[in-house]
Amino acid sequence: MILLLGGTSETRPIALALAEKGLDVLASTATDNELDVGNHPRIIRRSGRMNEEEMAELISSKDIRLLLDASHPYAAIVHQTAFNAAKNTGVPYFRFERPGLGKGIEKIIWAEGHEDAGSCAFSFGLPVLLTTGSRNLMPYVRLARERSIPIVARVLPHVESEEACVRAGLSGAEVIFARGPFSVEENLRVIKENKIGVVVTKDSGAAGGVEEKLEAVRIAGCRLVVVGRPSVPVSDVFTSVESVVESACALLLLPHGTM
Repeated sequence: MILLLGGTSETRPIALALAEKGLDVLASTATDNELDVGNHPRIIRRSGRMNEEEMAELISSKDIRLLLDASHPYAAIVHQTAFNAAKNTGVPYFRFERPGLGKGIEKIIWAEGHEDAGSCAFSFGLPVLLTTGSRNLMPYVRLARERSIPIVARVLPHVESEEACVRAGLSGAEVIFARGPFSVEENLRVIKENKIGVVVTKDSGAAGGVEEKLEAVRIAGCRLVVVGRPSVPVSDVFTSVESVVESACALLLLPHGTM
């Protein structure tokens, strides 16, 4: 069985491709957010965060033969936890990571972490649209209050996001609960309705909607601050669904095509 750590849009195609090749997949996500992992008898879904010991126990109890980490590019703690759990239990660790933006793109301000991104974003004195999720709101809200600059955060419509917004001190008028992907037009509408001058995003790749944000910002004449991706443990890294599925099959399937 393969332990597939998911949570992104690539979870479904990876799980289905593996299952259709005859491999059993345990698709694991940190939360019970709505996510289609594929309707196939060889795919099982679980949810809930795990520490290193819990993940190692799951690997042993489920006879996991490969840990395939396809979690979000910014889930640094998950990456390290999975890498350590795989290493300590002796199972191979594959990392799937969707391609990101090229660093040569003009008019992008790259930031090292959220503190740096917040300092950059609020240095212009213009309203800020935050599209980096609900886990790192504090640095941005603090700067918004200190400098009396309007802020709007677009986050997932989930109880954890709601609680995070309340803890950060955001009012209802400062939060947009919505689930992407968002089109260029949808991004433009939010930018115009809130008179946004700076958009903050992660380098989440094409599947994460970053290209639509980039185009919307270009049309609107806004500034774009991008939080750079965290470093990941050294491992086998794949940037396409086809390559990671092919490598998993080569590792786990017998020559005659069965387990």
